[in-house]
Amino acid sequence: MPFEIRSNGDTSVICLDGRFVFNSHTGFREAYEQALARSETRVIQLDMGKVEYLDSSALGMMLLLKEKGEAIGKIIQIRRVRGVAQQVLEVANFHKIFDMAP
Repeated sequence: MPFEIRSNGDTSVICLDGRFVFNSHTGFREAYEQALARSETRVIQLDMGKVEYLDSSALGMMLLLKEKGEAIGKIIQIRRVRGVAQQVLEVANFHKIFDMAP
């Protein structure tokens, strides 16, 4: 899965595309570490508008990002989730853990 990072002011957006699964771990970690290291970043948004599928390891990666981000005062948000990815996140009750918006 390719990861694109965009930064605008105090927000860094990690754009995900395709299948977010175990094999995505290295690329996702590199992307979020870059966002976490950016001193201007206060909010990190996961743009899931193009995610077709995610598995339990992806859920774990997202929780790890949230834990690391909050430990240094950053807000983690999920944006534009839809389809199967939205169903998986709803079943996992991620709407209770993350700030989620259409």
